[in-house]
Amino acid sequence: MAKYLDIALIIVAVGVILSVILQSKGAGLGQLSGADASSVFTARRGIERVLFWVTIVLSFLFFALAIAIVVLAR
Repeated sequence: MAKYLDIALIIVAVGVILSVILQSKGAGLGQLSGADASSVFTARRGIERVLFWVTIVLSFLFFALAIAIVVLAR
């Protein structure tokens, strides 16, 4: 069971990473690392909103899987 949870955690972690990277619109590598802080906050519409919610769900799933792995390791 722990083996499957570990694999699921890795898959969810990759999903979280990809969803965060995809959220930075047209950003170069400098902006991804936080070099450019002059971005303007706008309303999320369309695919941006979906990607935002996917990131939130994947983050909660990551947290739940991490807790489950710790609890089962006892």
